[in-house]
Amino acid sequence: MTHIANDPADFADEALDGFCDAHSDLVERVEGGAIRRSREAEPKVAVLLGGGTGHYPAFAGLIGAGFADGAVVGNIFTSPSAQQAVSVARAAENGGGVVFAYGNYAGDVMNFGVATDRLRAEGIRAENVIVTDDIASAPPAELERRRGIAGDFTVFKVMGAAAEAGLDLDEVVRVGRKANDATRTLGTAFASCTFPGAERPLFSLPEGFMGLGLGIHGEPGLKDLPLPRAEDLGRELVAGVLAERPEGAGERVAVILNGLGSTKAEELFVLWRTVAPLLRDAGLELVAPEVGELVTSLDMAGASLTLMWLDEELEALWLAPAQTPAYRRGAVVRTEPAAPTTSAAPRAAAAPADGVGAPPASAASQEYAAQCVAALAAAQRTLHELEAQLAALDSVAGDGDHGRGMVRGVDAAVAAARAAASAGRGAGSVLATAGDAWADKAGGTSGVLWGAGLRAWGESLGDSERPDGAALAAAVSAFAERIQALGGAEPGDKTLVDALAPFAAELSGAVERGLPLAEAWTTAADAAASAARSTAELRPRKGRARPLAEKSIGTPDPGAVSLAAVFAVLGPELDPQAAAAAAR
Repeated sequence: MTHIANDPADFADEALDGFCDAHSDLVERVEGGAIRRSREAEPKVAVLLGGGTGHYPAFAGLIGAGFADGAVVGNIFTSPSAQQAVSVARAAENGGGVVFAYGNYAGDVMNFGVATDRLRAEGIRAENVIVTDDIASAPPAELERRRGIAGDFTVFKVMGAAAEAGLDLDEVVRVGRKANDATRTLGTAFASCTFPGAERPLFSLPEGFMGLGLGIHGEPGLKDLPLPRAEDLGRELVAGVLAERPEGAGERVAVILNGLGSTKAEELFVLWRTVAPLLRDAGLELVAPEVGELVTSLDMAGASLTLMWLDEELEALWLAPAQTPAYRRGAVVRTEPAAPTTSAAPRAAAAPADGVGAPPASAASQEYAAQCVAALAAAQRTLHELEAQLAALDSVAGDGDHGRGMVRGVDAAVAAARAAASAGRGAGSVLATAGDAWADKAGGTSGVLWGAGLRAWGESLGDSERPDGAALAAAVSAFAERIQALGGAEPGDKTLVDALAPFAAELSGAVERGLPLAEAWTTAADAAASAARSTAELRPRKGRARPLAEKSIGTPDPGAVSLAAVFAVLGPELDPQAAAAAAR
C-alpha cells in the first residue's frame, strides 16, 4: 500500500509536482501535466502521452528527447479531462501538430477525442493513436476492443523516435499504428494494489492463486489460476503471446518483461531465465530486450510479457536514442539546454476567453440558478455519502475509482456553479459551467459524460426564463441524448444509460400526461432506481467492466447506481414551483 501521502485526493497532483521539481532539467510542469523543457528550433510533431497517475514511469517519466514531448496526467487510474489534454497540447505544440497516444479505455477515448476536436477548431492539427495490445481483453476478431497495457511503451517509443527524426504528423501516426498492430501483451497479477488512503486493496485473490489477464488500472485478472512455478508461468506467458503472432511477422522482436509495481527485479530475472530461451527456441531474435518496471499499476504484484514484431523501420525506431527521467538509451544530442527552474508550479497555457459576449441573464433565470446550485449541493452530499459504496461496486470488475471520481466531479461542479451564480449568470450558464468543471476535475468516463450532459442541460434551459415542467423534462432529455451520443451506450449495455434512459422517458411521459412535476419526478426516479438495481443481472457490453464481464454479473453497475441516487435528490430542488428552494 501507499505509505507516503498527505490528503489522498491531492496525491496525483503532489506526485507530479515533486516529479517535475526533481527533473526540472528535462521537464516543465504545465496545467494538466508536463512537457519537455527544451524545444526544437524547427517545427516538430509533439507526441503527447496520456493516462492516469499510478503507472510510473508511464506517462510523465517518458518525457524527453527521442520519446515524448509531454504527458497529460489524470488522477489515479483515471483518464485526464479534455481540458487537461487541450492545455498540455497548447503548451507543447511546436508548429508540427500534436498526436495523443494512450491506451484503449472509454474515458481516454472520449476525453482525448473531445480535446482533438477543440484543438482542430483552434487551427492546431491533432491526431490520436490508441494502443490495443492486451490479448486477454478481447478475442482476435475484436482487436479494436482490446485494452492498452505494457505495449503502451513500445508504441510510445516508436512514435517518439519518429517525431524526433523529423517525420510529419501523418507519418508519426502511421508508424504508431503500425507499432500497435505489431504488439501483443499478456500479464498476470499475484496481488492487487491499494489506492492512497484506502484501507484495503481493490481486489483479492485466493491464497496461492494468480489472476491471469490483468489490467493496469487495478482490475482483477480475467481468470484465477493456481500460482505456478516460475518456469510454468514463463511457458504460459510465452505460449499466450506467440499464439497471437501477427500475420506476416518476421523473426526479430522487441521484448519487454514488465513489473507491475511491487514485483522485485530479481523475480523478473528469474522469469526471464525461462522466457528468453523459449522465445529463442521459437526462432525469434530478441532485439534490445527490457526487463523492469516500465508500465506499472501502483503497488500491484505482477508481471507482463510484451512482444513487438519488428521490420526494418520499426527496429530502427525502437533502437533510436532517448533521454528521459526514467528511461535512457544511447546518446542524445541536446538542441537547446535550458536552465533549471526553482519552481514546480504549473504554467497555464493561453486559452480562448470563456463567456465573452454572453447575453445577460433574466432575473427569473438568475433566481432559478440558485435552485440549480442547491440541486448540485444535494447531489454533492449524496455522492459523498455513497463514495465508499460506489468504489466497492466498481472494484468488482473495474478499477474502484468511480466513487472518488464522482466526488471530485461534483465538488468542482458545485464550486463552479456557486461562483457563476454569484456573478449573476443565469441557470443555463450555471449548469454549463458546472458541467465543464465536473469534466475537468473528475476526468475518466463518468467525468466526461456528466460534464457533457450538464452542459447540454444548461444549453437547453438557457438564461432567459424560469423553466416549467415541460422545459425541465426537455432539458433532462437533452442531458440523456448528449451522453448517449458521446458514449455510444444503449440500454442493456450495463452503464449509467440503463438508469438514465428510463428516467428521461418516464419524466417526459408523466409531464405530458399532466402530472405535477414533483409527482412526475418521483415516478421517474423510482424507475431509474429499479433499472439501476436490475443492471446486476446484465453482462456489460461497454466500459471498463466489459473485459471482466462474468465477474460483474450479480453486481449492479456503479454508474447506473450513482446516477439514480443523484437524480432522486435533484427533483425537490429543481421544481420550478418550489419557492422554498428558490429562496435558498
